Amino acid sequence: MPPRKVPTARQRRLGSELRKMREHAGLTLGEAATLLSTDRTGISNTESGRFGVSGQRVRTWASHYGCPDPAYIDALAGMAEERGRGWWEDYRNDLSAGVLDLAELEHHARTLRAVQIMHMPGLLQTEDYARAVFEEAVPPVSPAVLRRRLSHRLRRRDVLDRHDPPVCTFLIHEAALRLRFGSRKVATTQLFHLLEQSERDNVTVRIIPFSAGGFPNAGSSTLYVGGPVPQLDTVQTDTPNGSAFLDAETRLANYRAVLDRVEERSLAPGQSRDFILETARQL
Repeated sequence: MPPRKVPTARQRRLGSELRKMREHAGLTLGEAATLLSTDRTGISNTESGRFGVSGQRVRTWASHYGCPDPAYIDALAGMAEERGRGWWEDYRNDLSAGVLDLAELEHHARTLRAVQIMHMPGLLQTEDYARAVFEEAVPPVSPAVLRRRLSHRLRRRDVLDRHDPPVCTFLIHEAALRLRFGSRKVATTQLFHLLEQSERDNVTVRIIPFSAGGFPNAGSSTLYVGGPVPQLDTVQTDTPNGSAFLDAETRLANYRAVLDRVEERSLAPGQSRDFILETARQL
């Protein structure tokens, strides 16, 4: 397979998991190359995501490494066999890599758990609300860029309509409900849209009221994406320079604990719908 110029986050993740598998087996690059009858450079490039790998080769490496987890091996082989361009690739020349990686991450998710502090979740935004958010960008974006960002944002929502959508839990702070983007009509319509989306079988919306007080990681929004096996979970956080994707076991465990604590302090789904409706009436 020809080398990739810029591997996606998912391609890099597959490579990093193969590296972890090798390291858990206690093998150096040289030892693995000898065991697999290949060269160190090829293994290194595969582990960095620059070289693709077949599902059969993943299984061969896993067998030589003595990996004891068949579900994990199956999940990695499945990642290796993914072919074709995702819809997000249509935006490769227009939007940042982090934005595209987020869409790909959502596309493959089995579960999504999010904490949103100041904005509605991207998957639950109306077109007018999303436009109002993008129009606050500094420096201002051109109309053409705005249209591309908006188009991408709206296409992300399609993941909720597929035949096997991820099971989603959105924990939304009261500040996000009350912080108005756009006109009163835009804000009110967004809240009623949020109510409608909360009725989906695969979507749970819970509100964190101001009265709940402080909670862990209150300064930033967090998305926890569940993979086909727990080892392939990912956390996405927003930073001033774009998205950060985290998958170290300790970080994942800490973020699960954060989300559990925030969910404990949020209103139940029924109470949350009542809260959203009352907030909409107050706007």
